[in-house]
Amino acid sequence: MQHAAARPLLARALPAALTVALALAVAACAWGGRHGDRPPGTAPATAQSPAALPSPAVPPVLTRDQARAALITEADLGETWEPTRGAATWRDGVLKATAERSGCRRLLDVLYTEELFGAATAPRAAVALDDTAGGAQLHYRVTSHRAADIDRTLAWLGTLPDACGRFTARSAGGAVRDVRVVDAALPEAGDARRGLRVTVSGTAADAGDAALTVDLVAVRVGDDAISLTNGTLGEPADDATWTAAETGTRRLTEVRRQGRAQV
Repeated sequence: MQHAAARPLLARALPAALTVALALAVAACAWGGRHGDRPPGTAPATAQSPAALPSPAVPPVLTRDQARAALITEADLGETWEPTRGAATWRDGVLKATAERSGCRRLLDVLYTEELFGAATAPRAAVALDDTAGGAQLHYRVTSHRAADIDRTLAWLGTLPDACGRFTARSAGGAVRDVRVVDAALPEAGDARRGLRVTVSGTAADAGDAALTVDLVAVRVGDDAISLTNGTLGEPADDATWTAAETGTRRLTEVRRQGRAQV
């Protein structure tokens, strides 16, 4: 009788035990699936908000309309300025030259082509303005690049007053140019900036005795850049370069604030 009573009791206990074991196994699988090998006591990870996620590898760039809206105009520089009537004659007559030192040669190429950040990146927007009173010509560009690439170019510009403070350049016809490079004063504009003043004196008949002075300026605003040249055979007007950098940076900053377009 005792054995007979034990059998029903065992029969009732086995399903209950199997149910508990199965529940434990399911819980263990669920823990492993959600949390992997995280040690006990570690708080579960919370999902990141979109704002906390890493930024895209490629920075957004300005649309063409936004870049055009960030350009300066003749009204920003004064009543003697107007839209250009064509490339200044000194561009080919004086700047088309080369030098032995690679950094100095690159500087001359930049002044002539105005491709400070390389030919591979076309300008998003550009404007050319002439000073009818002083004979200066100012070229201004707004482009988008990686901030690190802009900063590398700014750092290179910063080496030139020492590396190319004074050097000799020659035109294709052999005419000699005496070139001097110094730092140019700039407003505290943008996230980073660099300015140079380059004076190129001609010592041959095709260049005459005139001295060309060109300001070369670059300003970074986030992943966008302003670059400009302001050149003249006369006395350079510091206020035009300063105003272009200051006003242009303020305008670009405002355009960026209004919104960026993803590409």
